[in-house]
Amino acid sequence: MKETADRIIRASEIGQYIFCARAWWLGAVEGVPSAHREEMDAGESAHRQHGRQVRAAVVLSRLAWALLALALFLAVLALLGR
Repeated sequence: MKETADRIIRASEIGQYIFCARAWWLGAVEGVPSAHREEMDAGESAHRQHGRQVRAAVVLSRLAWALLALALFLAVLALLGR
């Protein structure tokens, strides 16, 4: 990997360095690919799927609050319209 002054160091890279500085050096400096690429790809896929589920839960939660507010508004209108 070519070293540059503006290289971004990711949290996962720091974690890898803390776990095994030699493995980090082999990958980041020497460019040696990980022997566990299949497992890492599976983990990345699982994290992407989890992220989609979290975003969907946030959207559904906001929709539920909006529907509750609408129901309360309609209930107030019905009570006042009597």
